[in-house]
Amino acid sequence: MKLRRILSVLVLLIVVTAMIIPGSAQDRKIATLIFTQELDNLNPMYTSMWFSFITRELWLQGLVAFDDELNPIPALAAEVPSVENGGISEDGLTITFRLKEGLTWSDGAPLTSADFLFTYEMLTSENNLVDSRYPYEDNIVSSVEAPDAGTVVVNFAAPFAPWMTSVFTYVLPEHVLRPIYDAEGTLDNADWNRAPSVGVGPFVFQEWESGSHILLVKNENYFQPANLDGIFIRFVEDDAAQIAALISGEGDIGTFISYSDFSQLEDAGVAPILVPSGYNEGWFMNNDPGTAHPAMLDPNVRRAVAMAFNRQEVVDTLLEGRTYLPGTFWEGSAFDNPAIEPLPYDPAQAAALLDEAGWVDSNGNGIRDKDGVELELRYLTTTRQIRVDTQVIAQQDLAEVGVNLILQNAASDIFFSGYAQGGPVSLGQFDIAEWSTTTSFPDPDVAIFLCSEIPSDENPEGSNDTRYCNPEVDALLQEQAQTVDFAARQQLFFRIQELMYEDTVWVGVWYDPDAWAINSRIQNVAISGATPFWNAAEWDLE
Repeated sequence: MKLRRILSVLVLLIVVTAMIIPGSAQDRKIATLIFTQELDNLNPMYTSMWFSFITRELWLQGLVAFDDELNPIPALAAEVPSVENGGISEDGLTITFRLKEGLTWSDGAPLTSADFLFTYEMLTSENNLVDSRYPYEDNIVSSVEAPDAGTVVVNFAAPFAPWMTSVFTYVLPEHVLRPIYDAEGTLDNADWNRAPSVGVGPFVFQEWESGSHILLVKNENYFQPANLDGIFIRFVEDDAAQIAALISGEGDIGTFISYSDFSQLEDAGVAPILVPSGYNEGWFMNNDPGTAHPAMLDPNVRRAVAMAFNRQEVVDTLLEGRTYLPGTFWEGSAFDNPAIEPLPYDPAQAAALLDEAGWVDSNGNGIRDKDGVELELRYLTTTRQIRVDTQVIAQQDLAEVGVNLILQNAASDIFFSGYAQGGPVSLGQFDIAEWSTTTSFPDPDVAIFLCSEIPSDENPEGSNDTRYCNPEVDALLQEQAQTVDFAARQQLFFRIQELMYEDTVWVGVWYDPDAWAINSRIQNVAISGATPFWNAAEWDLE
């Protein structure tokens, strides 16, 4: 049955791809990327989705990128600013970017510093319900200047260590979007958000057919002409369809490869690769008195729930022992606190903690309760199969200690939507939510645990979906961002992790480096853990 399903999916891929890209195999170089999740938005102001992020490098680049060894390299900037080249002021408060000469948008219009001023204006405008304003808020970036068409000057209120991964990682075309903003007072509903016909990168958007594909074609006005004629991004329903396409050669690059599929790919001569990217799969615990189950407001209950879940079983069975349990959110980085071990699987201790917190099974129905409220927790994640399977293991484990997990799933484009778009995580419609995320990798900075990032009607662009607000953690997160000395910054992160461990607001499920599969017919691909498609202009096909 599984083989029949794979074959039927494969036939469909071949037929549909041939219809959409006629003659591609004969006279055009079109590389096919296989995504198991459809993008929610192409305008980076309105999404934090990883698939949208990696696609951006193909068509909407920023000032700086990172190569496959995580070295910073200039993208739209002529060089990476430093104190030595005069790009960073001695006090660290001013960073000057000089743009490459002759930059243009894909429609031939000049790309200048005015576009960066416009991007800053759009990100800070309260008329745009963006995913997050960080770091352009709270006076972190105090101002942006354009002394001439080829120079962008960013002024900070205090030294800002993560500037390289946080400031102008993309730029918006003022000549296209300014008229829309002036006419409508917002970019929230701009057609460009899903059909950005103008961009800056080796490729440019051509079409998006929902449920099927996105097609990007070669940008003839890019300063480094691509070897390929286009990129075809195919959305498939599950891992089986992706594996079928990769094995058959109908897919050139795949990602989010499940560990359980590694052997099948290896047997077919497609070698999966792991690229460290700072990602860790984890449980995010809802801390919001207004939306969370009352039990979740007690850190001891949160700890008990984590200790009742045999996460090592997930690693050993679902992931074939190819990864491990992360102890902290910063696992796999130089800022991970080595003294913190993952919470152990200990159902007896979990039961004792629940007893101490007053959650007992008073009516004998197998579910603990307190003050007439049963301990039933909403466990929300995406529809990705590995996460669905993880939910089942967790549900069985938690039932053993009298906790009922109500399993809920949402398609990725819905799951990762922001507060203004009605995303269930952002709205707090969960008690435990599972997904994989990272820092401003390779920088350790992160905004999703800041008190100021808690989303609300007044602050819909906030990214702190757990509503976690520990004043000491908040102060330390702000201090580390202003700390340039590596050792001092590392110690600040060690303390942050100790406090978060005590509060049990994030629990690691598995260390999650990016898993890619690249077919041999596509050449010169060098995946970066920070900006994966940094050298897409150099890709080629046999």
